[in-house]
Amino acid sequence: MAAPKKGRRSPGGQGRPGRVLALILIAMVALTAGMFASGHTTPRLGIDLAGGTSFTLEAKNQPGKPNAINTTNMNTAVGIIDRRVNGLGVSEAEVQTQGVKHIIVNIPKGTNAKQARQQVGTTAQLGFRPVLTSTAGVKTPEPAPSAGDKDKADKGKQDEKSKQDDKNKSSGSPSPSASTQGRPVTDALKADKADATPGASAPSSAKADDKGAKKDDKKAPTPTPATGDAAALQKKLDALDCSTKESRSKANEAAAAAKPTDSIVACRKDGQVKEILGPVAVEGTGVTAANAVFDSQGGKGWIVQLKFNSSGSKKFAQVTGQLATKPAPQNQFAIVLDGEVVSDPSVSTSIGGGQAEISGGFTQQSATDLANVLSFGALPLSFDVVTETTVTAALGGEQLRAGLIAGAIGLFLVIVYLVAYYRGLALVALASLAVSAILTYTIMVLLGPAISFALNLPAVCGAIVAIGITADSFIVYFERIRDEIREGRTLRPSVERAWPRARRTILVSDFVSFLAAAVLFVVTVGKVQGFAFTLGLTTLLDVVVVFFFTKPLMTILARRKFFASGHPWSGLDPKRLGVKPPLRASRRRASAPVDPKEA
Repeated sequence: MAAPKKGRRSPGGQGRPGRVLALILIAMVALTAGMFASGHTTPRLGIDLAGGTSFTLEAKNQPGKPNAINTTNMNTAVGIIDRRVNGLGVSEAEVQTQGVKHIIVNIPKGTNAKQARQQVGTTAQLGFRPVLTSTAGVKTPEPAPSAGDKDKADKGKQDEKSKQDDKNKSSGSPSPSASTQGRPVTDALKADKADATPGASAPSSAKADDKGAKKDDKKAPTPTPATGDAAALQKKLDALDCSTKESRSKANEAAAAAKPTDSIVACRKDGQVKEILGPVAVEGTGVTAANAVFDSQGGKGWIVQLKFNSSGSKKFAQVTGQLATKPAPQNQFAIVLDGEVVSDPSVSTSIGGGQAEISGGFTQQSATDLANVLSFGALPLSFDVVTETTVTAALGGEQLRAGLIAGAIGLFLVIVYLVAYYRGLALVALASLAVSAILTYTIMVLLGPAISFALNLPAVCGAIVAIGITADSFIVYFERIRDEIREGRTLRPSVERAWPRARRTILVSDFVSFLAAAVLFVVTVGKVQGFAFTLGLTTLLDVVVVFFFTKPLMTILARRKFFASGHPWSGLDPKRLGVKPPLRASRRRASAPVDPKEA
């Protein structure tokens, strides 16, 4: 058998530990720079540490549903509002029932309270309404009379005045002066008698037209609303001004108060379009799921995919089949939430099969917002925000300081133990803990603006528990190295031979901790999720630190005389570890027992 070549490294050896250390140091610098670049240098705190805003919602029965306020509907509403406010589940908002018909929503400081209030307040009705007509969102100016109309009007006034004078003369009463000018009467909306039969076809997409309303085709007939006076609706549409927030709010309130069977006048969310909408064709309860998806293959960009239940699927196929045969803008359906038009996509064909997609110029944020409205927009109850108050920290600075002091004491005891037992190796452990702390802190700070992660007191407890998990990984590796030294090996081969066995133990231990954190995060809500999230994050970082910092650092230190020679303060002193020099061959022969037969 050929002898191994000189300089060949043993299996499991790490030839360039300096490069690995440089990699993790670059990652630390990048995260720190990103933290300062984002303008956030401290973690976002939860409501129990920093205070925030509290909303009290009062449930109200919807018309025709006098017994809607019950435990089942209240719990459903809590779940929907919680998902709306929390988004990814880590922003630490608290949503809970209070009494029979109230829900308390606590929003941590640092969250956009105005936006959160809008999310909490939009909890009434979601429906799909066909668009009957649309125009620009500004108030429609009154038509200026032409010269011919003016002459006719003047002639009519003279005739009216002559008749009035004759009447006054006959009655002996004075004639009032005519100071108002007559206005042309608004033409009634024409009825569209064409009725398209919905066809059975595969699911297709409806393109969302969020950039502005299409111009009305003067030749295209406009359908008459199912209920209400068409002339009155047209008059309301002309008078409506969607360019200001106040007027949109009033229009939304009026539209939200209308019955599902009524036609309404509504503003689109951006205020650029105002529309007359027909009765609700598909209720929001017919939507079972909605997701924002990026279509990379079809080139549509961000789209919103919808799924309907059996009842909603039939209604949606019927209404899209009817709309597809009509000209713009009557081929559009409006997604209306609390009287406000969230989106008004157009339809080109009947959409059956219980699935559909909305596309057309979405950004990731707008697609996510629309999917959120469609998923959680239909509540079994309507709610009013009865109180809105700013609250102080639930636990206060005193208990926060107490928690930090407890963590500092625990860290101090860990350091004392490491120094007393491992001596020089304690420097490796402390440096690894420092790297883990820097990574944990910067990532938590960056997750605040990224996913609205808020650090509450249970999350702080999770970070304190992680100190023990991280220290346990170092201890496993150090003890494996010391075991190799006890067997009579020098430090450099001991470091490499101990790593495979220590690595296996560390991975199994961290996997169990991460699995427990993941299960806890999924099955719990509120503050407990903060503890689980922090525990899972620090467990993953423990693996990163041990593999990319602790192991390379030990490989480098094993080449230094202080550790390689087994200095008494290195923590690797052979005498202190109870290592005995290997017995020489002559001593073994001298001490070997003598066979009586040979004697």
